[in-house]
Amino acid sequence: MDLLERSLNIAIVGSGLIGQAWAIVFARAGLDVTMWDGDADALAQAKVIVQQQLQALQAHGLVADASKALAHVSITASLDEALQTADYVQENLPERLDIKRDIYKTMDDLAKADTILASSTSGIAASAFTESLPGRHRCLVAHPVNPPYLIPVVEICGAPWTDDATIKATRDLMHAVGQKPVTVNQEIEGFVLNRLQGALLREAFRLVQQGIV
Repeated sequence: MDLLERSLNIAIVGSGLIGQAWAIVFARAGLDVTMWDGDADALAQAKVIVQQQLQALQAHGLVADASKALAHVSITASLDEALQTADYVQENLPERLDIKRDIYKTMDDLAKADTILASSTSGIAASAFTESLPGRHRCLVAHPVNPPYLIPVVEICGAPWTDDATIKATRDLMHAVGQKPVTVNQEIEGFVLNRLQGALLREAFRLVQQGIV
């Protein structure tokens, strides 16, 4: 599947700060985005926050037309509705393995057979929550820096069974929406970004402890 050959529908599963930020990334690029969350109040608030953030970005010259971008964003209380036309899903639920397993089983059941299912997880390997799925070949991690609409690096890491075509299509999509994808060739705890940040923090603490700073 070449995600760039046609107009794409994006589903955002989980409407917290990361979900809102991803909605801005995709809508700013002109893609239609449907946001879903199990919390109806959080979902309604997410649309308001997305609007506010787009307006702030426009004020700083980072979005050409906030209203036009916002027109690409919709919300739904039905996960089935969010997934039924989605070509790409960005999941942003809490960092709990049981939650990831449950939502991926549901998404694998509901989404079209060729829909890519990507997780924003910052530390859970895709293999931990996709192994038993019939559609595990189309599942991977696309871990952003927060917020991705300002810092565009995104780590792409598949499980051992993720198709190369899924990795490529996700990279192509990220390039198309202005992100800077980095492919992590094998699963590793914390992926790459967190490990680099951890090393930097450890050195900072060491310098403080030694009285250097």
